[in-house]
Amino acid sequence: MLVLGGRSEIGLAVAQRLAGDHRRFVLAARPGADLTAATATLREAGAETVETAEFDADDLAAHGPFLEKVAAGHGPLDVVVLAFGILGDQARAEEDATHATAIVHTDYVAQVGVLTHAANLLRAQGHGSLVVFSSVAGVRVRRANYVYGSAKAGLDGFASGLADALPGSGVHLLLVRPGFVIGRMTEGMSPAPFSSTPDQVADATVAALRKRRGVVWVPGVLRPVFFGMRLLPRVLWRRLPR
Repeated sequence: MLVLGGRSEIGLAVAQRLAGDHRRFVLAARPGADLTAATATLREAGAETVETAEFDADDLAAHGPFLEKVAAGHGPLDVVVLAFGILGDQARAEEDATHATAIVHTDYVAQVGVLTHAANLLRAQGHGSLVVFSSVAGVRVRRANYVYGSAKAGLDGFASGLADALPGSGVHLLLVRPGFVIGRMTEGMSPAPFSSTPDQVADATVAALRKRRGVVWVPGVLRPVFFGMRLLPRVLWRRLPR
């Protein structure tokens, strides 16, 4: 199992829950990241071996060689979890085009690159699963976080299309749509309604992965809620908070 974003609270929580199903893990994180605690956590959960690797998601040219190296060094990849991303600063992004494009590059462009390479690698193997974390922020983009939301909207659309291209290949893609997650990334922010924790997201993700579902909303109540929110008049929608 390969976790891209080895310091991610959700990614690590998913790996913990799968430690009984998979013996070998590779935690990949940006250069210089300290993965000591994450490695210990996985070993305590029952992982036989836990390796670490440096992975710069924004270096698009390195994606293919990186994945090939991991597969060559550790064997076929059973599960690839894309758990990297940034929230960014909406207020800054509205004034700073460089910051806005950095958010979109990491949360959309880099994910498209990794998913394309990973899907091709798993197709060649004839098996494997991809786990992609979208967000309800991308289901209908809100004024309060439209830069991040637009990146998630793009990722959601790409992953949905990729999932439709995979039947018959032996490769499965799970698209996870969490609401507001109370964790390190959102520290200091007021939780939104129907918030969840990394552990709750991981529980739902692993359950859906084992059932080979295509999409899971976390919590599940968000699915009907956002069905209704799609119908909300724009004059009201733009006033909603994050």
